Amino acid sequence: MSQIDDFFRSRLDQMIDLRKPLAVLPTHIPWQELEAAVAHRFARQVRTGRQVEDIDLFGPTMAVVGAGHSNAGRPRLPMRLMISLLYLKHTFNESDEGVCERWSDAPTWQYFSGQEYFENRLPCDPSAISRFRGLLGEEGVEELLVQTLVVAIKLGLIERTAMQSVIVDSTVQAKAVAHPTDSRLLEVARQKIACAAKAHGIALKQSYAKEGRELARKAGRYAHAKQYRRMHKTIKRQRTILGRLARDIERNKTVLAQSIQDALDPLLARAHKIAAQSRRGAKVKGKDKVYSWHADEVECISKGKARTPYEFGVKVGIVTTLKGNLIVGARSFPGNPYDGHTLAEQLEQSRILMEAVDVAPQTVYTDLGYRGVDAEIPEYSLKHRGKFKRLTDQERRMLKRRQAVEPVIGHLKSDHGMNRCHLKGQTGDAIHAVLCAAGFNIKWLLRMIARKGIGPLFLCRFIAWIGRQIQRLMPMMGSRGDWVDPVGCLPYRNPWPRIAGNSA
Repeated sequence: MSQIDDFFRSRLDQMIDLRKPLAVLPTHIPWQELEAAVAHRFARQVRTGRQVEDIDLFGPTMAVVGAGHSNAGRPRLPMRLMISLLYLKHTFNESDEGVCERWSDAPTWQYFSGQEYFENRLPCDPSAISRFRGLLGEEGVEELLVQTLVVAIKLGLIERTAMQSVIVDSTVQAKAVAHPTDSRLLEVARQKIACAAKAHGIALKQSYAKEGRELARKAGRYAHAKQYRRMHKTIKRQRTILGRLARDIERNKTVLAQSIQDALDPLLARAHKIAAQSRRGAKVKGKDKVYSWHADEVECISKGKARTPYEFGVKVGIVTTLKGNLIVGARSFPGNPYDGHTLAEQLEQSRILMEAVDVAPQTVYTDLGYRGVDAEIPEYSLKHRGKFKRLTDQERRMLKRRQAVEPVIGHLKSDHGMNRCHLKGQTGDAIHAVLCAAGFNIKWLLRMIARKGIGPLFLCRFIAWIGRQIQRLMPMMGSRGDWVDPVGCLPYRNPWPRIAGNSA
C-alpha cells in the first residue's frame, strides 16, 4: 500500500538534475555527525520550579510546582531540515520568511534538506528558525561552520597545507538601527516611557505626543537647512519635555507595586541618559553613549572610510586561507577593541575550528592594524607590511595576497547578510557573524564543485543512484519496453519501440 501511495507523489531525484552543485553537496555533508554535535543543546532542561502556598490535612504548607522536566509539546522538526534552512538562508541572503517561501517552491532546496518527495508547503513557521537559532547559540553555529571545512577537505577542494597560512582582518557588522541623532533618540525615548506608563495604568498630566512629533520634524528640517541655532533650540525643548514626562512618572510610580517600579526604573534611567548626552557641550564618551533605544550593545566605530566615516554595530574578525579564500574563523568583539588585541582570540577560535580537519594555522598575514602583538601570539608567525625588510622574497610575494580578504568581506556583506544584523543582543551579533561565514563557505563549495565538475567520486555515486532507480522501476516495466537504457546513462522513454524489438 505504501508503494501505491508513493506512486502518486513526485520524487525529488526525478524532478531535478542531480549534477547540479546544490544536489551534489548534500550527499557529502556529514549530517549525522552534525546533528550529534548539536543534539545536546536541544535536550529538555530540568527546571527548578517555584514555591506556592498550599493546604493539606495539617494546615497551610509550601509546595514546589513546575519542577523537573516536561515531555509535553509536539515533536521537534527534523534537525537536518532546520540546519539546512540556516545554510540556505545565509547562502542566498534570504530572510526567515523568504527562505521558507522559496523552499516551498524549489525542489533542489528540498532535496538539499533531505526530503524525498516534493511538498508545496512551508517547511515550518518562520519563527521556528529564530527559536532554533537561539537554542544553537554561538557554539552550535560554529559546528555548522566546521562542517563546511570538513567537506572542503573531504572532496579535495583545498589542501590541508593551504590552511596553515591565513589572513586576518576586521570589519564592522552594522546593526539594524536607524541613524542615531539627538532629536530622534529624544522622541523615541518620550514615546517609549509614555507607552510604558499607559501600560501600567499611570495617568499622565500630558503626554506631549503632538508637540513631540512636530519638534522632531522641525529638528530634521533645520539640520537639512544648516540652521543649527534653531535646531539646538528645538532639541532643547525636546529634552525639556522628556524630563517633565520622566519626573511625572517617577512621582506616580511610588504608589504602585514593587514589580512595576522595577520594570519602569531601567526605562527611566535610559531616558535620563539620552537626555544628558544630548546636551550641547556634554562630554560623554563613545562607549557610554546610547545609540539605539532597543539595542544598547550598538557601538560607534570609525574605520577611516570616506563614504561611511562612522558605522554603528560591532567589530567582527574574519580569518581566511591565504590561498583559496575559504573562511576558517569569524567572531564578534564587543567593546570596539584595538585590532591587535583581538588577534589572539581570533586565532584561538580558528585553531579550535580546524581541529576537525587535523590542521592548525601557523603563518598569519595581516595589515598594519595588528602591529606590536607578536608577544601575545608566540606560537604563530605574524607577517605584515611593517616587517617588509625582514621578510624573504617568498613571504613578500605572499604578503601581496593579504588584500584578498577585502573582497571576501565585501561578499559577506552584499551576498550573505553581514551588512545588517537583525538578531538581538551581543549573542545575536556573534551568531550572525558565524552564520554569514558558513553561508559564504557553502557558496564557495558550490562554486568549486561546479568548477571541478563531476569527478570520479561524484560519478560513482551517480552510477550507484542510477542502479537503484533501475531496480526500483523494473516491476513497473510493461510489455512495451518503455524504459530502455541502451547507453547506460539515464532512464528515458523509448521513442522507437519497434526498433527495440517490442510489439507495437
